[in-house]
Amino acid sequence: MAGLLLYAYRTTLPQTVLPQVSPEGALFGGVSLSLEFATTSAARERGLSGRTDLPATSAMLFAFPRDDRYGFWMKGMLIPLDIFWLDAQGRVVHVAAEVSPASYPHVFYPPVPARYVLETMAGFARTHAVATGTQLTLQKFPTVTQ
Repeated sequence: MAGLLLYAYRTTLPQTVLPQVSPEGALFGGVSLSLEFATTSAARERGLSGRTDLPATSAMLFAFPRDDRYGFWMKGMLIPLDIFWLDAQGRVVHVAAEVSPASYPHVFYPPVPARYVLETMAGFARTHAVATGTQLTLQKFPTVTQ
């Protein structure tokens, strides 16, 4: 499976590897979201692991240096999530809805390359009718810093 990357959630990374917080909100599925950006390798590896809750209007946006079929798994996760793969323009190209922490070690991949991955609380896609083609509207998409 050449070209596939796996970004594992690790619980042993130092606390200094916290993601950046977006100064402005984002609009997704008709909802204004507060975003955290994971733009470094360390922040992408840590992701949302170890968290016991995620507010309904919060999400984490993972930024990657190029389009690819990035795999995600639920190692170290304590809460279920909806996972959205987005193209370089911020449109949803794939959804893994209501992914349980118990799904680990299964790895979820999109069928097509993506540039960003957005994680929200489980049920967000169903509640807000988010599907392939839904646009994430953000003043400025993050760039990879490492």
